[in-house]
Amino acid sequence: MTRTPAFIALLLTTLLSGCSILPKSEPLNVYRLPAAPFERYTGTGQTAWTLQVDRPQSSQTLDSTRIAVLPQGNEISAYKGARWSDRAPQLLRDRIIAGMLDDGRIRAVSSDDNRLQTDLQLSSDLRAFQSEYHAGKPQAHVVLDVRLVRRDSQTILEQKRFEVREDAADTSVPAVVSAFGKASDQLTREVMAWSLKQGQSKALRP
Repeated sequence: MTRTPAFIALLLTTLLSGCSILPKSEPLNVYRLPAAPFERYTGTGQTAWTLQVDRPQSSQTLDSTRIAVLPQGNEISAYKGARWSDRAPQLLRDRIIAGMLDDGRIRAVSSDDNRLQTDLQLSSDLRAFQSEYHAGKPQAHVVLDVRLVRRDSQTILEQKRFEVREDAADTSVPAVVSAFGKASDQLTREVMAWSLKQGQSKALRP
């Protein structure tokens, strides 16, 4: 049977349209870690020492842009269609640095990305950075094990675990993200106050 050019064109159009019927990619919402600006310290004087804040070490599950959630028990998952703007350990490190710079009491603060010479180093392990459900309601849970290290000798001066929980207003992803922001702000305040206290008492000892 002879096929006309019109028939062939129709057949090609049908095949091409069939090939284009693919699953649509799911919309992806990318979230920054919310942060409230800290008030500038109005007292006199700064520390005589400087500080490097390292990116926390973490498990592969937390070292991700996925927003981790524990819906029940030990089951770990991630919110569908939602991502952090960067990996969780880096988000938290940058929040701590920003808080310290806002406060202004530490003479100079840098990150391990810059690898500048500083007197002290804040290294840490991120143990939890996830949403957890309790009685059907989500709660941001952040746990950070922190070590203050003297860089010239790599001596651990002090260490402490910081843990913060913050209830989300509802079960929506934006509400959970907001809870993460508040929890991270509170953790930053606690880490900064502890670092200042320990640094002032131990940094300049021979």
